[in-house]
Amino acid sequence: MLRPILAAAVAVCSLWTSQAVVADEPQGKLSPLEAKHLSGLRQVTSGLPRAGEGYFSPDMKQIIYQAYPIGYPFYQIYVQDLDGKTPRRISPGRGRTTCSYFGVDGKTLLFASAHTNPELPHLERKAREQTGRRRYEWDFDEFMDIYTCDLDGTNLNRLTDTPGYDAEGSYSSDGKQIVFTSTRDGDPDIYIMDADGGNVRQITNVDGYDGGPFFSPDDQWIIFRSDRDKEHMLQIYMVSVDGKHEVQLTNNLDEVNWAPYFHPSGKYFVWTKANYARGPRFAKFNLYTMDLKYQDGKPVAGEVTQITDTPSADVLPVFSPDGKKLMWTSTRGPEESSQLWIADWKRNE
Repeated sequence: MLRPILAAAVAVCSLWTSQAVVADEPQGKLSPLEAKHLSGLRQVTSGLPRAGEGYFSPDMKQIIYQAYPIGYPFYQIYVQDLDGKTPRRISPGRGRTTCSYFGVDGKTLLFASAHTNPELPHLERKAREQTGRRRYEWDFDEFMDIYTCDLDGTNLNRLTDTPGYDAEGSYSSDGKQIVFTSTRDGDPDIYIMDADGGNVRQITNVDGYDGGPFFSPDDQWIIFRSDRDKEHMLQIYMVSVDGKHEVQLTNNLDEVNWAPYFHPSGKYFVWTKANYARGPRFAKFNLYTMDLKYQDGKPVAGEVTQITDTPSADVLPVFSPDGKKLMWTSTRGPEESSQLWIADWKRNE
């Protein structure tokens, strides 16, 4: 049974824009708790009805992310310079798209797309018939596959063609491998393939959703989220790249823990957590870090630190390649729509 990815349920409307704004000066207010860890908060995207899940280019001059286009009901993928220039759509323009990432050369882009779905006209029509403000939702589209392209969206290359959902991909630090989520065996599990799409091997094989994987900076471990213990109640795990060793890092089934991402030092990771003990209505998504220790070569959960504490939803955090900036998706702006925000990261390691 497929289990949907649980994400921040933020209502959005479907309109279109092409302009984003980046300011040199701080634009947002930090709470006293946040100011201990962050400074120089600024909004990266604006004017977009919904934008998020952003990642830095290797030289930190660009970001790649997904956003709703005007007049079209499904996310598309955009690249944007961090100097205020207009975002450039690089995905095909139709169908659901998600999970974009920069290649280590800074010239190759990775993302997932379901633009080949033969039912796409029906899906588009059905989505357009929805009225009012739509809540974020995601489906395991069985025609979702992983692609690469150049910075301008040309040279589209399909890496997966096995029946089932293939998405949530990211590169190893050396650029030689891609870790991703696939339902090719009937259940969402973690897989690794070579950067050209060959040599696919399965890493996890447990009932429930295993997804959102990223390599550790030394490429020896994969961090991911899973609801294997209780549907929707995601927890954080790490598994060795050969699949032989697995460690659970969070274990509270009243909480949703998702979107883990390593700091380049490998000494800790950042993730999103919300307490669902009182139900989704009272759940507040904030960012946390967890230090990692290693015993007998295996990771052990260490100190947990809360990073954000505003009433807004703060989700999908990522560090810049130099570890000096944190970018995440948040509704903390005046329009309360999901947008990308960046702050300087105060921790030195």
